[in-house]
Amino acid sequence: MSKQNSLIARMVVVITTVGIISGGSLWLIDKFIPLFPGRTTTTATKRETGQFLGQTTATATKRETGQFPGRTTATATKREAGQLTLLGDTFSGYSTFRSTEFQDALKEVGLSLTYLDEFDQTNRADLLNQGKADLLVTTLDQFLKHKPQGKIVGLIDRTVGADAVVLNTKKYPNLKSLLDLSQLVQQQRSQGKQLSITYAGDTPSEYLALVLSTKFEAFNLSDFQVKEVADASEAWHLLKEPKQNVAVAVIWEPYVTQARQQGYTVVLSSQDAPKAIVDVIVASNRLINSQPQKISALLEAYYHRIDANMWEPSQLKKQIAEDGKLSPNEAVAVLQGIDFFTSIEAKNWLTNGTLEKRIGSIAAVLVLTDRMNQVPGNPKQLFTSQFINRAVRNTATLMSQVRTDNPELADRLTGKGKMIVATSEVTTSQIKTAPDIGNLQLREEVKFELGSAQLTKEGQQTLNQLAKSLKEFNEQTVAVRVIGHTSKTGSAKFNQKLSEQRAQVVVGALRDRGLKHNFVAEGKGFYLPLSGIPLEDPRQQRTEIRLVRKD
Repeated sequence: MSKQNSLIARMVVVITTVGIISGGSLWLIDKFIPLFPGRTTTTATKRETGQFLGQTTATATKRETGQFPGRTTATATKREAGQLTLLGDTFSGYSTFRSTEFQDALKEVGLSLTYLDEFDQTNRADLLNQGKADLLVTTLDQFLKHKPQGKIVGLIDRTVGADAVVLNTKKYPNLKSLLDLSQLVQQQRSQGKQLSITYAGDTPSEYLALVLSTKFEAFNLSDFQVKEVADASEAWHLLKEPKQNVAVAVIWEPYVTQARQQGYTVVLSSQDAPKAIVDVIVASNRLINSQPQKISALLEAYYHRIDANMWEPSQLKKQIAEDGKLSPNEAVAVLQGIDFFTSIEAKNWLTNGTLEKRIGSIAAVLVLTDRMNQVPGNPKQLFTSQFINRAVRNTATLMSQVRTDNPELADRLTGKGKMIVATSEVTTSQIKTAPDIGNLQLREEVKFELGSAQLTKEGQQTLNQLAKSLKEFNEQTVAVRVIGHTSKTGSAKFNQKLSEQRAQVVVGALRDRGLKHNFVAEGKGFYLPLSGIPLEDPRQQRTEIRLVRKD
């Protein structure tokens, strides 16, 4: 008997809790969970897809714009009485809500869900506010930006590589990092020219561009002509167009893979900042107050489907492929860029402070880039964990039954075993020669006592903030070079040693703050001074925090 068959047999024994019925369906706590999803659909895909060979524009698609055959848009359809209405778009991460299996599971508990595409995020929030929709799915940054009258009641996924910042190395051969980009901006400016950046507005692409502008030195969106487009396919086209002066494009799959294959430089992706882009489900305040039981039932059915996909990942691949009219290989590429939340992991985020921290970090980026007026004073008021508890109990029951025979599945159900991997070791020389990403922006300088490697109180506070910033970046793909510099006060030998000692102190302090990244401490003395500043000027004393790519 195979391991899976053995496990099924084991679960039959506990028929009061978990049972297998004919037709290949799993029941958990008397709720229907189809284990073998499959359907024919005419819907398109989304952010992770695009236009593929042999596809028409209508079926190739984008995340935020367009009309799709076989799908009705929210602005064109009236709600039917007695139905829950959910607004979203064609993102593959939302495909479960559109699947026949999920719809059937809802019918088993007396619910009916209408999923409508509304690609304009402002309209999506307005329709929820007007009572024309009950729920919506969106990214956390868009939720904060548009402030729909509702609360986050569940977490769907985070992207881990599907969105990326791409540099136009084909047109500018020396453009391989954000450091190179800064130099290119200055060079073009001296010639009376302005470089362009392109991305799809109100999408994760725009948010990644905002992250660049707030997290990295010498990168400011104001330095560029911003060419905001409707879809990543358009941004990808502009990047490849020789007559366009586009230096940077923020795009999503499949164009990220195509860019790598064609010799462009992927300088930063959502894999490098895996908590930057989080998709959430929002329930209207009206629904929360009037029919809270429907929210619990919907989330219970949704996370049942996620549990089933954890059990049999090939079925999720099939669902993604059919939903977006993708080939199996294309569906695999999409799934590699999406990390789905289980109910247990979502509950943890909602209750242990993780979501609160994410709201604070994302809101800070939006405030610094004038997309929001202020960071929410009480983030806990923006979400609730009360409706996910039934789903958590069901997942916990399944987890307890499978742990003996399939501990790997049990770990996946808790959210482990996907991104929790030991940091791969790399040598000092490998880090020093690794491709640069760019220098992190420090709000304040790392200050030391005069002529010493002893941190000041202000320097300690700066490192506290720096540690928070570095935690945003994936230790599996990003390493850190800490580079110390001094002014030309004193002997070259003294300053070289002092710069090395200061860099080592910074590395030690960051490790003491719990960071697991690969670090290298380097001292440059006064041999790499800032231009336009006297060599003896105290401003020459500085610490660079340079991110480099490990892979």
